[in-house]
Amino acid sequence: MNGAMAASSHRITLGPLVAAIDQGTSSTRFLVFNSKTAELLSHHQVEIKQSFPKEGWVEEDPKEILQSVYECMERTCEKLTQLNIDISNIKAIGVTNQRETTLVWDKETGEPLYNAIVWLDLRTQSTVERLINKTPGRNKNHLKHKTGLPISTYFSAVKLRWMMDNVDEVRDAVVSHRAMFGTVDSWLIWCLTGGKSGGVHCTDVTNASRTMLFNIHTLDWDPELCEYFGIPMEILPRVRSSSEIYGLMKSGALSGIPISGCLGDQSAALVGQMCFRDGQAKNTYGTGCFLLRNTGPKPVMSDHGLLTTVAYKLGRDKPACYALEGSVAIAGAVVRWLQDNLGIIESSEELEKLAASVGTSYGCYFVPAFSGLYAPYWEPSARGIICGLTQFTNKRHVAFAALEAVCFQTKEILDAMNQDSGIPLTQLQVDGGMTSNRLLMQLQADILCIPVVKPSMPETTALGAAMAAGAAEGVSVWSLSPEDLSEVTSEKFEPQINPEESEFRFARWKKAVQKSMNWETTEPVGNGNGEPSIFSSVPLGLYVMGSLLMLVGAKYISGPD
Repeated sequence: MNGAMAASSHRITLGPLVAAIDQGTSSTRFLVFNSKTAELLSHHQVEIKQSFPKEGWVEEDPKEILQSVYECMERTCEKLTQLNIDISNIKAIGVTNQRETTLVWDKETGEPLYNAIVWLDLRTQSTVERLINKTPGRNKNHLKHKTGLPISTYFSAVKLRWMMDNVDEVRDAVVSHRAMFGTVDSWLIWCLTGGKSGGVHCTDVTNASRTMLFNIHTLDWDPELCEYFGIPMEILPRVRSSSEIYGLMKSGALSGIPISGCLGDQSAALVGQMCFRDGQAKNTYGTGCFLLRNTGPKPVMSDHGLLTTVAYKLGRDKPACYALEGSVAIAGAVVRWLQDNLGIIESSEELEKLAASVGTSYGCYFVPAFSGLYAPYWEPSARGIICGLTQFTNKRHVAFAALEAVCFQTKEILDAMNQDSGIPLTQLQVDGGMTSNRLLMQLQADILCIPVVKPSMPETTALGAAMAAGAAEGVSVWSLSPEDLSEVTSEKFEPQINPEESEFRFARWKKAVQKSMNWETTEPVGNGNGEPSIFSSVPLGLYVMGSLLMLVGAKYISGPD
């Protein structure tokens, strides 16, 4: 009897709950929070398969993404019921997602017309070069005044352009007015609110600002940008704020609940870390690494290779806030690579143990430029290198160098951010899956020479989406007023090495970065059997050509035999 009473009284004290769908590059999660305390009550996670059909290509199956969301929802609801928590207390659902990843589907059948092309994908490099070549002065920042972004393989417009040029199903659907384009948030919201039977085709300002089709000043799709990329505006979702009711769930245990929050994952983490004031910043360690600094209601353009992006717009009538962003393509992805491709480790926990067992990279440096280099270089021709190897180097040193690489890349974007703002950060707020690696956090503090602060509840991305959903007009169960925000408990990592040593290691890292550049040319020359020829590598091609010329010269000088 007492147990039943305790359970029912526990239910009553919880108050309204808010859920979040967190659809990331490597996994999908569904999480439920108490809107009064921000406490995480339950969650479920499902891994997502990535496919690599060709070198540099990265794809995911849109149907698998959607199915993973339904599975996570069902499992989380089961867990809540086991905890005697009434799921009818869930008042709203927020969506947060991997940004830039590009989908096109048929609005009549509801079927995807191609796999989702993931943000990391490099197949559009020749498309990007063609676009840059037609700009005045071949300037990759030609569209930056409107978009805040350089022309790069990273963003959605070039991926969509590639689909329209190379996928018959997509081209035909565009011509016959059946195509819908969206980033992952749009696909999920459209499907969850009814799909082909009245689904809502929308996105929010933060996701739209990563397409290169969106004007960050007018906060809407830009006809000139769409014309530049040759993309018909009718296929684009409607742009909404990050916090308003978009539509209602149409099936499952949560049918009828409003979807009322939508933020790209990095914006969601900024909100979840409560970085609402100008100058506050956070760094998220996921598949990639993303450092965002709130710059307030005015967009600030970077002179040091950072992006200008919309941070959030928390309500239809609220002003948009902007951020400077430093994006690193490969962070957690390097762990997956060491595990899946090299077999050096069997889990991410093992990486920490392996690296900690030596405590140094012993002069080994690892630049994981698998998808070129993002901020602050924007150098698509770079490729990954491991250098400084000696006979003494072993897998433990490589493991340590991989962790250091994440920290060095963060330092590069932090330095750029400090130069752009003129006000150096005095500490770094961090979140994301990799922050559970304590060695990484300590290394980060050592390399930055400032404290690193990690919240004890690491799911800040999902929390941000839940906050936006709960605060929406018509839901209003989560107050975002500073005095109502709950105090976050956190752990602080203080720097433990002297700045001179940190600077020395960073200088060596920068030397390694230079060595990784200008590696790849975009148009591989076939050798007749479909393989790129030796001359598609510029350094190797020059070396071979030079050697041949020297041989011919030597033959000429030495005269006839």
